[in-house]
Order: sequence, then structure tokens, then C-alpha cells
Amino acid sequence: MLFIFGLRTAIQRLGMVTLVCRNCGNTAAQALVKRVTKFSLFFIPIFPVRKSYMMQCTYCGAAYDVSRDEMDRLRRGVGVPLR
Repeated sequence: MLFIFGLRTAIQRLGMVTLVCRNCGNTAAQALVKRVTKFSLFFIPIFPVRKSYMMQCTYCGAAYDVSRDEMDRLRRGVGVPLR
């Protein structure tokens, strides 16, 4: 019997916020992003394996991992509804 399995990562943009970038020091829009890696069987996602949150500067392109608490705080500040 043949089993096809693997991992697939989905990226979801949660919102935008204007902050000072940690890398370049410019005030620019920061994209708030959620990455979810799911185990898939026969190309059907079954269950999440890992969730991570990050911010990406639109000026220099640098990306930073942030905690869930910091992401929730930033999203509440921008007025994006929590899911």
C-alpha cells in the first residue's frame, strides 16, 4: 500500500501596522503574518504541527519572529478582529 504524506505551510496576513523597523530604523508599514504548518495525508491537511507569528518590514524586507502575546497586542492596536 502506498501512503503519500508530508508537511505544508500556509501563510496568512493578519494586518498591517506602522512601526519603527528593528533592522533599518525607518518608520514603515510592518506586515503581521501567521504561518501554520500542517501534516497532510494524500494532499489533505490533517492537523497543525506548528504555528508561528512574524512581522515583516515593507521598507527593507527584514522579518522577525514575534510571540503570540505580542501579535495579539499589535492586532488589538490596529483594530483587526481576533480569530
